[in-house]
Amino acid sequence: ADIMLFAPAEVEESVTRIAQMARAVGIHLVLATQRPSVDVITGLIKANIPARIAFNVSSMMDSRVILDMPGAEKLLGRGDMLFTPPDQAKPTRIQGTFVSEPEIRKLVDFIKGQGQKPEYQEEITTKYQANMVKGGSSGTGGEDRDPLFDEAVKIFSQYDKASSSLIQRRLSVGYARAARILDQLYEAGLVGPAEGSKPRDVNLMKVREHLTHVAQAG
Repeated sequence: ADIMLFAPAEVEESVTRIAQMARAVGIHLVLATQRPSVDVITGLIKANIPARIAFNVSSMMDSRVILDMPGAEKLLGRGDMLFTPPDQAKPTRIQGTFVSEPEIRKLVDFIKGQGQKPEYQEEITTKYQANMVKGGSSGTGGEDRDPLFDEAVKIFSQYDKASSSLIQRRLSVGYARAARILDQLYEAGLVGPAEGSKPRDVNLMKVREHLTHVAQAG
């Protein structure tokens, strides 16, 4: 949901493209969200993912978003679910089993032990590591960042929108410095691009990652 709110068009296009082409190369795409709303699970995404699973939801509307029909709001929880396969019009009620974290780790270790070691394409991993050093993906600080950069991140962790005027009010700085901090937040991937005079979207997931990194480093 955080990713869809931050860049809905790009995420929808990417998910749709993968869903359309995945079956040809053996990719199994599993999408999960705790926020089943129409701005997260769009019609285009639903059209390309025919199999659906719904656990207990809070309202009939949420059930309709997932399954195109009510019913999930009456589930009991604890693995109680409705499953609609691609070749079935109505969902089937099934019971999921509980698997503990130690069991999951053992299974993953077993599967990893059966296969070959992964072979990475160096040009891709090198490019990713370079981006991490720049700070865009990792959320780590840079030498040229404003001393109030982390304070601005803390402020925007409470909001879903970012603006230079909010930085000015909360940090008591001038417009030029506030705009520079906002640009640095964008370069770090913590806020979205400028859209005229509108406030920028806040990437709450990366903001939390950055604050966690700062807390651990401190």
